Parts: sequence; structure tokens; C-alpha cells
Amino acid sequence: MKLLVQPDGGANPILTAINRAKKTLEVVIFRLDRKQIEEAIRAAAARGVFVRALVAFANRGGEQQLRRLETRFLDSGVTVTRTSDDLVRYHAKMMIVDRKILYVFSYNFTTLDVEHSRGFGIVTRNKMLVQEAARLFESDSKRQPYTPQLSNFLVSPLNARKQLAEYIGNARKELLIYDPKISDSQMVRLLMDRQKAGVEVRILGRLGKKGGELDARRMGTVRLHTRTIVRDRKDAFVGSQSLRKLELDSRRELGLIVKERKVIAKLIETFESDWASNKDQELKGDIKGKLADEDQEKPATKMQLEKKLDPLGETIKRAVKKAVKDNGHELIADDETKETLKQAVKKTVKQAFKEAVEETAARVEDA
Repeated sequence: MKLLVQPDGGANPILTAINRAKKTLEVVIFRLDRKQIEEAIRAAAARGVFVRALVAFANRGGEQQLRRLETRFLDSGVTVTRTSDDLVRYHAKMMIVDRKILYVFSYNFTTLDVEHSRGFGIVTRNKMLVQEAARLFESDSKRQPYTPQLSNFLVSPLNARKQLAEYIGNARKELLIYDPKISDSQMVRLLMDRQKAGVEVRILGRLGKKGGELDARRMGTVRLHTRTIVRDRKDAFVGSQSLRKLELDSRRELGLIVKERKVIAKLIETFESDWASNKDQELKGDIKGKLADEDQEKPATKMQLEKKLDPLGETIKRAVKKAVKDNGHELIADDETKETLKQAVKKTVKQAFKEAVEETAARVEDA
């Protein structure tokens, strides 16, 4: 098992893996703007490797680029499948080479992620993990149900919440965490409970409003784009899902729990270096700094929401259609119709607006 560290590793490990593929190459793509990586994938298909690309149906502001990428892949002989739109987002990142080597990434195939962001990748030949990843790839490519079978192979929204809750809850001495935004109430409570029990909890990233008692620092030296938790210096979770409700319950995310000593040692070394380098970004107790950060964030977030949210009229139209569809059998008399429809539409509009806000917030954070 190996650990890839970005931005130190660059794109070379990915290019090397693609160029060494002999029979099959399966890759999941959320974002890709590195021409070398795209060319390597297309070249693999040209030399006779059976290449399959599972491409996200959408990402923030990049749908047209994804569709053009699909066309170029198809022209090169790559078998392309688009992910289903039944989840808010398909954000998992992985690659399988010759059904023998699995790559699970916390970062995308982009210049921003590879050259300018802190990210990690796990490379493993573990047969059970490779087979499980292949099952996930097949299921999502064919849009068929998938049921996780390994406790250390974490897939949102299926088993990640349960496994991460147990993982955090079993910490006895220390939790070192990289996370762009921790806001899920259950996870925040677990972290605070562990801290009260004497576990040292250190976080590089951002916290929701309810996590004020936790020790957190923002990454100021490099962009943060990994979700990683080192527990008791013995094992680690590396993946694409933050401790946020949306990523645990509504999106396809993927992560691994690993125990390889060399991998853990490198993760600890990197974390300690980043922690020391970002000491001026400490959040705990810095009330003035928190208020300043929040004041700076609110206008930008508001503008993003106003720009990205669907027009209210369209939302209401969809809500009415859904309400009638879901509750039409209840509209059985004139006297009942008005109030029944009113309540159904009210409930559906509220849910539609909530989902729109959550999706927009996720898009802003992944910018």
C-alpha cells in the first residue's frame, strides 16, 4: 500500500499508473482539466486497453466541459458511462488498473488539486478492496443497487455515516483531522464527546457553529482538498466525504480506512507539518477573527445563492406537480381539496427549497 501526497506528488503517479495499464482501466471522473491525464487515458484505449470512464452527470459550473470530455473519450475508443442523477452529486474519485491495483483519491484530476492543494491518494493491491471497488464501479455504471460488504470501504450514502461514527467513537488518545467543513451535528457531538473523554482532537479545516469548543486551524499555506482522519496514530480514513450531512447522506462519496504503518507515519508527518505551518490560523478562542471571517463569507455566500438558486416560480411549479402526484388520491372532495393541496404544496416547497440551498452551499464550498 502506498500514499500519494499532493501537491508534492504532482500528476506523475497517476500518469505512470495509466501508462502501465495492460488490459483494463476503469476511472471515475468528477473533474478533469489536466491534458496529460486525458491524453494518457485516450492513449491507453488506442493501444488496446479496455478503458471505461464513469463520468459525473454534473459538477459546479463544469457540465459543458464534462460533455465535451465524454465526446473526446468516445472518439478515442473509451467506453463512457454517465453517473445517475438520483443523488445530489457523484463526488467519488477512484481508478482501477487491470483489476489488480486500486487508487482512491481525495482530489480531482485538475491542476488546482494536483499542484496547489493538500490532498491524498491511497494505492493498494488488496484483493478484497480491489474487488469491492470493481463491484461499486459496475453497479454505478449500470445504475444498479450496490450494497457495501467491507467495513473499511466507506461509501456514501450507504455505510459511511455508520462506519465513520464508529471510527471516531472508538478513538482513545488522538484524532488528527483534515476536513474542509465539519458541520454534521452527530459528528460534531461525537468529536466533542471524545474531547471531553480526554482524546486530543486537532482539526485542519473549518467548523460549523456548534463546534466552537474544538481545536481547529484553517489551512492558510495551501488549499485544503482532502478528508482525512488519523486515529490514535494506528489507522486512518482517507476519502472524499467531509463530516457534513450532505456528503454523508445525499452524495456518492468514497473512502478507505487503512492501517499500513508507512502510510500512517507519512500522514502524521504531513499533518504535524501543516499544523505547525498554520499556527497563525488558529480558530479556537479567536472570537474577533471568527466574526471577521463570518462577515467576509456571508456576502459571498448570499450572492452565490441568489445566482445559483432556481427561480421561485419554477420551484413552486415542480412542487405543485409533485404534491398532486403524491397526494392526488387524497383530493377526493371539493371541501377538502383546497386545504389538502395547500398543505402538500407547502411541505413540498419547503423541502425543495431546503435541497436547493444544500446543493448550492455544497457547490460554493467545492469551488
